[in-house]
Amino acid sequence: MAVELVNPEGLPKPEVYRQMSIATGSRLVFLAGQVARDADGNPVGAGDFAAQVEQAYLNIGTALAEIGGSFDDVAKLTIYVVDWGPDKFPLLGEGVARAAAKLGVDPVKPITLLGVAALGEPDLMVEVEATAVLA
Repeated sequence: MAVELVNPEGLPKPEVYRQMSIATGSRLVFLAGQVARDADGNPVGAGDFAAQVEQAYLNIGTALAEIGGSFDDVAKLTIYVVDWGPDKFPLLGEGVARAAAKLGVDPVKPITLLGVAALGEPDLMVEVEATAVLA
């Protein structure tokens, strides 16, 4: 594997993400933000935050599989959430867990989570971009 996930000593050790990833591969992949759209561009999970998170994560897995990688190769995620609040945290975890089960991976990565006013289309509640390293 090209990515090792670490929680360094002297920093908090969160359960839902890791503080750092160490990449040793040779191909750096920057994936555009993924949203709740299926392969045909149809909306998925209208009004359902967990379903939209799940689809965004699944889209990352699909994109990486196309180039011979997997979600395991993700070194860092940036998650943009419309109107973020603590009430959305359990739904975020639910969507991530469902995607991880379908992908058969450990979804715990270094993340940056940003609350935003809006995304590119009015029905979108979340967008997830990924940086991956493939050997």
